[in-house]
Amino acid sequence: MAHRVSLPTVRNVNLWQPLVWLGLAWRDMARAGWVSVAHGVAMALAGAGIIAVAHDRFWLLAGALSGFLVVAPILATSLYALSRALERKENADAGVVLRTWLYWQNSHGNKWGNDYWCLVQFGSLLALAATGWVVTSAALITLLAPVPIQTPLDFVHHVVLAKEGWLFELWLALGGVMAAPMFASSVVAIPLLLDRRVSLLQAVLTSWQVVLANPGPMALWAALIMGFTLLGLGSLLLGLIPVIPMLGHASWHAYRALVDTQDLPERAPLSSPYVRSGDR
Repeated sequence: MAHRVSLPTVRNVNLWQPLVWLGLAWRDMARAGWVSVAHGVAMALAGAGIIAVAHDRFWLLAGALSGFLVVAPILATSLYALSRALERKENADAGVVLRTWLYWQNSHGNKWGNDYWCLVQFGSLLALAATGWVVTSAALITLLAPVPIQTPLDFVHHVVLAKEGWLFELWLALGGVMAAPMFASSVVAIPLLLDRRVSLLQAVLTSWQVVLANPGPMALWAALIMGFTLLGLGSLLLGLIPVIPMLGHASWHAYRALVDTQDLPERAPLSSPYVRSGDR
């Protein structure tokens, strides 16, 4: 007999609730200050590094940048922790960021348990998906483009503005097909893993349950994420500096609005990172 996975209760929200999350995110950014904005600076610099390496290989550049954004929810973990600290009326400073990334080392006696590796496992899955998209995107553009695509200008002229063929539409559709399950799997999974003692399977299934229970708000939320991300990329990456922390903080508030966690055991508070909790 199959073991039944216990999932938390999922709440329904109205269509425009994602706009509320963005408003709360701006408040958190203002309160957290430079430590929040630093995440955006780091992501912009990482994006600039990708462009520097692959600027003349657009087939790689397009896949690498979009794949990089697939793993962004993991990279934003400490932004969720900053919002949680503000929610608890604790200091939201660089110490919270440091403790977030050191917490898993200090709070688990058994380093081989699934609870210890849950974020690593999920990050690996997202990284694998990102790599798959890089390879798929590169193969699609290389094989189907009418001429070799070496620069962003080549891509605009021969793919986006091409008068014949459906390569751009196919590229977008394929990206959407690959991104949709990643979004559904991660929309609340990582904040839930950070905040409560749940398994990776529980977190992912809860995330899917959220999307299925709120298709309209989640579609709007996905569109907002895509729109702001494109705005950040299209502004020579400078827009990523405010966009990344905004979306990270907003994702925490999305999790808090969508998932009822009162019956789930809480992880050790980040204000007490060196208290060993064993493998509860």
